[in-house]
Amino acid sequence: MTKKELIEEILTNEDISKTQCEDIVNTIFEKIGNELASGKEVSIAGFGKFGISERSSREGVNPSTGEKITIKASKSAKFKPAKQLKESLNK
Repeated sequence: MTKKELIEEILTNEDISKTQCEDIVNTIFEKIGNELASGKEVSIAGFGKFGISERSSREGVNPSTGEKITIKASKSAKFKPAKQLKESLNK
């Protein structure tokens, strides 16, 4: 499901304008992103928890030249589903 499809699905069930729905969905994603960017976790009961995964720097190989390179440390978003979501996926 894409963001556009999510908005369309919400519109079929709620009596709000498309603009209002887009604003709400964009605000939710923005708030989750901002919390993660500030180093915090976002926990949504019954759905799951968004957090940050930190990767340390490491050695790698450039596949086209075979040259050894250093891959910089980075952060990435991670998601851990809630028990209810896991159970619903495995029915």
